[in-house]
Amino acid sequence: MEFRFQSLAAAAAVLGLFVLQPAQAQTPPSDPQIVGIVLAANTIDINYGKLALSKTKDKQVHDFAQQMVTDHSAVQKSVQDLGAKLHVTPADSATADSLKKQAAETIAKLKGLSGKAFDKAYVDNEVAYHTAVIDAVSKVLIPNAQNAEVKAALTGAAPLFTGHLEHAKMIQSNMK
Repeated sequence: MEFRFQSLAAAAAVLGLFVLQPAQAQTPPSDPQIVGIVLAANTIDINYGKLALSKTKDKQVHDFAQQMVTDHSAVQKSVQDLGAKLHVTPADSATADSLKKQAAETIAKLKGLSGKAFDKAYVDNEVAYHTAVIDAVSKVLIPNAQNAEVKAALTGAAPLFTGHLEHAKMIQSNMK
């Protein structure tokens, strides 16, 4: 239960960064920063999935983790290809840095778990993470993307992330 609370608190903190950072700085994220944030968010979920693949014995969790690795790797390649096509070099931002820092803490906590405790913590984290990312993409990244192709790519990926969230919630419900 403690890990779930920390995951939800972390997701709220991530969401707060996405929503508050532009307001506080009076500067919305630039397209290069948006690309950097999207790449960081995908890398994080790929790493969560790879860890789950190495630890879980539950077929449902394993299949979900494999889907996260496969889908987010495809999105990652698509974003990299789009960035190259548009000559947009991903830029660092406080948001991407914070995501990476929080992910390192989450990975460390997940590594300390095993069995059903790991499975539950991983799935709870996926629900919280996808909830925060979907909210940030729809409320901050899409509205602030200046390039039409970047905006279209974000808009096009949104249903995939929503599908991931619904899948994670279904697994979470089956675990109760």
